[in-house]
Amino acid sequence: MKYIFELLFHFVVTLFLMIHGLIWGILKQIIPLRYRAKNIRNQNVLITGTGSGIGKLLAKKMAKLGAFCILIDINEKKNSETAQEIKFENGKALTLTCDLSDKNQIFKLYHQIKKSMDHVDLLINNAGIVNGKKFLDSSDQSIEKTFNVNTLSHIWMNKAFLPDMIKKNHGHIVTISSMAGLFGAAGLCDYCASKSAIIGFDESLRNELLRLHKTGVKTTLVCPNVISTGMFNGYNSVIPELDPYYVADKIIEAILTEQKVLLIPKIMYFLYFFKTMISHETESYLAKYVFKTCYAMDNFKGKKE
Repeated sequence: MKYIFELLFHFVVTLFLMIHGLIWGILKQIIPLRYRAKNIRNQNVLITGTGSGIGKLLAKKMAKLGAFCILIDINEKKNSETAQEIKFENGKALTLTCDLSDKNQIFKLYHQIKKSMDHVDLLINNAGIVNGKKFLDSSDQSIEKTFNVNTLSHIWMNKAFLPDMIKKNHGHIVTISSMAGLFGAAGLCDYCASKSAIIGFDESLRNELLRLHKTGVKTTLVCPNVISTGMFNGYNSVIPELDPYYVADKIIEAILTEQKVLLIPKIMYFLYFFKTMISHETESYLAKYVFKTCYAMDNFKGKKE
C-alpha cells in the first residue's frame, strides 16, 4: 500500500512539473527577456575558442552585458584581436593562450587565473575542431586530438574550475555540443562521438550537482545544427546553415535564463523526438534518401586557416 501511495505521489508531482514546464514555455514567448534574465555585470566569464566564430561572438556579447571576459584560444593573434574589439567598445577582457588538447596546460591555466581573481562565475566550454574524414581514413593522432579538444578539454576545465563553484554554491557551466552528438553523419564518426560524449557528461554532471544539493551551480547544454562560421564549409545539409549571430543570441538567452538544454533550430526538438519513435530501418531510409546524412560530408572542405 505504501508503495502505491508513493507511486501516486510521484505521478502527481511529475504531472504538475510537466504542466508547469508547458505553461512556462508559453510565458517565455510573451515575457520580454529583460524581465527573465539574470544579471552578469562584473561577473568573471571564461570562454574557450574566442579567436573566431561563436566563441568570439559570445565574448563580445558578454562584455557588452558588463562581464569581465577571460578569453582562451590557441591562436594568440586572433584572440588578441577579439580582446581589442571588446576594449574598443569599453568592455573588459583578459587573453590567455592555451592548447586545450593538453591537460597539463589546462590545469596550468587554472592556477594562472587564480593568481589574478578569486573565482570564475561562468565557464563556457566552446572550443571545438573537426577532422572531416571518414573513420578509416582518419589517423590515430587526428582522432585523439578531436577527443582531446571536443571532449576531454570540457572534462579537465570542469575538474579545474568546478570545485570553486561547488564550494561557493555559485556558478554556471555551459557546454557547447552539437546536433551531431544526437544525429550521426558519415564522415564525422570521431566528431559525432566526441560531441555525444559531452552530452552524456552534461547530464551526469547535472545529476551529481543535484545529489550534492548544489542548486546554485547551473548547467546549460547547447546543441546547434551546422553554423555558417566556415568550420563546416562544403557540408551539405537539408536544413539550412545557421546564422552565427542568431546562434550567439540564443545561447546568451539560454544562459541568462538558466535554460538546461538548448537545441537550435527549434525544429530539432521535434526531429529528435521523432527519431526516438521510429524504427532503425526508417531512420536508415531517411538518412540515405531524405536528410542524406550518408553523403553530407562528400564535398567537405572545412575552414582553411
